[in-house]
Amino acid sequence: MAQNWTPSSWRNKPIQQVPDYPDAEALKATEARLAKFPPLVFAGEARRLTSALAEVSEGRGFLLQGGDCAESFAEHEADNIRDFFRVFLQMAVVLTFGAQQPVVKIGRIAGQFAKPRSSNIEKKDGIELPSYRGDIINGIDFNEASRVPDPERQVAAYRQSAATLNLLRAFAQGGYANLDNVHQWMLGFVKDSP
Repeated sequence: MAQNWTPSSWRNKPIQQVPDYPDAEALKATEARLAKFPPLVFAGEARRLTSALAEVSEGRGFLLQGGDCAESFAEHEADNIRDFFRVFLQMAVVLTFGAQQPVVKIGRIAGQFAKPRSSNIEKKDGIELPSYRGDIINGIDFNEASRVPDPERQVAAYRQSAATLNLLRAFAQGGYANLDNVHQWMLGFVKDSP
């Protein structure tokens, strides 16, 4: 850790969305490693999304965007990802039926690990520490060690994002997103509803 980093060193700085990492060399090494990793989203996927969004902008589709404000490393479980995907598909079916148009689905998942802040400092019981900025940057625990920005968290975020995207792609292309399944989920909800 760099010698000049202290919680109080953040107090009088303008609000920063990109934190000061105390070890510039560790940050540079992490960025170099990440630059060699495969892309999380492929060019063809980006082109298809651009084309679909163009249709939405022309009124020939509906945009559904949803997901957490910020994901956490601790909640990275297959069941959580499946449940998000299932609810998202159910909402899309309802919107497709109601709007009589295709629905472009954009999930805030698989990489939403940062949290913008309105202050560099968080205060509790008279103690000031750097703000929690999301699991990709620092820890949520309110102690000095947890709040130090750690570039290795970017690698963990990449790996969790890749695993989440792989599972979502498998669900989408492996039959889980089949309309018959979605209808069964809907019927199950109605059956269990008072």
